[in-house]
Amino acid sequence: MKLYAHFGHKEFILCLGYKGEVIKEYFRNYHWNTSDVTLRLGRNPQIVYHNQHDEEDWTVTLLDTGLETQTGGRLQRALAFIKEETFLFTYGDGLTDSDLNRSIDFHRQHGAVATLTAVKPTGRFGELALDDQTITAFREKPEKDNGLHQRRLFVFNKAIGKYLGGDSCVLEKEAHGTTGPRKPVEGVLSRRFLAVHDTYREQELLNRLWNSSQAPWKVW
Repeated sequence: MKLYAHFGHKEFILCLGYKGEVIKEYFRNYHWNTSDVTLRLGRNPQIVYHNQHDEEDWTVTLLDTGLETQTGGRLQRALAFIKEETFLFTYGDGLTDSDLNRSIDFHRQHGAVATLTAVKPTGRFGELALDDQTITAFREKPEKDNGLHQRRLFVFNKAIGKYLGGDSCVLEKEAHGTTGPRKPVEGVLSRRFLAVHDTYREQELLNRLWNSSQAPWKVW
């Protein structure tokens, strides 16, 4: 979220599921959790927060999208809360220093319903096949490592809702399809840092980078 705010995008919708109540509690007590405080006790209690945060002008919508809802279904539920025609979408396990506004410019220039950032793979993630800049195929965790991988950075038009099929819709399968009446999904190749932390080993590595002040995704 700090990365998105760095590029000027400060209105967030969090699609909550498992442990969503923990995230709600965190944001409800955000100042309490992140500030030095002075408490006045007694009949007229008062709390004084001593810190100012870059997040003061953020707007965060906490949306319960269900425990079993798939990725596309969560996006579909969030569309009613999105004001702009063009919006950004990502998962919660990616870290990058990629220029998000460059991806938006690319998206608008090509007029597609969906644009995603792709990189040369470093591991076991979903693979993309591209013809020039239009995505022609998507394969989930392929055995051979020959293509480009998508890394959870999307730009969508609200028209994406036409291609989502309810709570059971998996975004990677439905939105990336290129057959039938669907408008092509575009891909922009990024050579910046992109990492996903969905295993303990990956989390440890990224924590070491952060703790040693070598985190390339910290651009704010």
